[in-house]
Amino acid sequence: PQASSTENDIRDCSLDPPYLPPTATNTTARLAALRDTMRDHGVHAYIVPSMDAHMNEYISKRDARLGWLTGFTGSAGTSVVTKDKAALWTDSRYWTQAERQLDCNWELQRTTWIESIATWILEEVPVGGIISLDPFLFSIATWSSYSQALHGSGRTLQPLETNLVDQVWGDQRPPPSSSEIYALPAAFTGSSWQEKVAGIRQQMEQHVRRPTAVLLSGLEETAWLFNLRGDDIPYNPVFYSYTLLTNTDISLFMDVSRLSAEARQSLRSQCPGPLCVELQDYGQVSAHLRRYVQGNVTVWLGTEYTTYGLYGIVPQEKLLSESYSPVMKAKAVKNAREQEMLRAAHVRDAVAVIQYMVWLEKTVPQGQVTEFSGAQHIDALRWAQEHSHGTSFQSISASG
Repeated sequence: PQASSTENDIRDCSLDPPYLPPTATNTTARLAALRDTMRDHGVHAYIVPSMDAHMNEYISKRDARLGWLTGFTGSAGTSVVTKDKAALWTDSRYWTQAERQLDCNWELQRTTWIESIATWILEEVPVGGIISLDPFLFSIATWSSYSQALHGSGRTLQPLETNLVDQVWGDQRPPPSSSEIYALPAAFTGSSWQEKVAGIRQQMEQHVRRPTAVLLSGLEETAWLFNLRGDDIPYNPVFYSYTLLTNTDISLFMDVSRLSAEARQSLRSQCPGPLCVELQDYGQVSAHLRRYVQGNVTVWLGTEYTTYGLYGIVPQEKLLSESYSPVMKAKAVKNAREQEMLRAAHVRDAVAVIQYMVWLEKTVPQGQVTEFSGAQHIDALRWAQEHSHGTSFQSISASG
């Protein structure tokens, strides 16, 4: 039976045949292809997160593996696929959305606890089974939680660097961003990238462990350090990148072809030398790090943004790990120019909001404003302000 209103139009898997709303995605073929690939790799359960390789909440379409596999497009969730079952875990913000987007191949688990996921896996995977995941999509803490929950169960947690969802997605996977990566004008930063690098190197020298390198995985870390910006992810002015900064070298891993001529000139102007930035392909970071840790080195990293995949490359005795890297901590302390820019941005935004309030007062009584058209209008008012590069998240407008 057709549900009476769109808001309540959710799946009903108890019917024969099941009722699926038009918002649900048919995932039968995708799951069959994934299970074939799992069989080829000897995997009994495969865990797919909503995160990307930099622990971002917002991700690019290319990284929306969970959304493609399940049909569920919420910003937080985890799915597990076995040879005959598939389940999605998400929090209460998304339960209704999940019931509208999932087809009946999927069980919806109304929790996000890793213990709950592990319990489900132990029930579905026999002793001797292999549970796999892409280690470059999981934080160190999440990997440890899974490892602990499955320890002593007779099942093996096995990292698999080949991403099985990507294999199945194939040519249909969206391409990487092709937009320009540009340098932020000095008027906005209050500090050159060379000064920032010098400050981080000073911290390395002063640290009791005397680390020889800092590894940056958080996208905002590299963007801030080099005063570069991009738009690889909606609502975030960043680009996909890693940085390995040593006392004598700087390696920046990114899509070099997208770098503006001005930005490239700035990064390469002091080559060769300790302030010369070696531009390397984004995909080379793991191989480069493996080579680097062969030497007598200590790598300093922040565990909040580093994946288990990269963390696992560095031998424990050569590792200096803290929750946040020195770059993330330096970025948090705004210089005078940054503070001035922040205040000015808030004033411009306040003007847009006041314009919006006036428009609402005049327009709402005419009965012409919906939550959606209102959101579009305030976005347009913000775009009209000087220096606007868009909003920091999609407008959330509600009434009644």
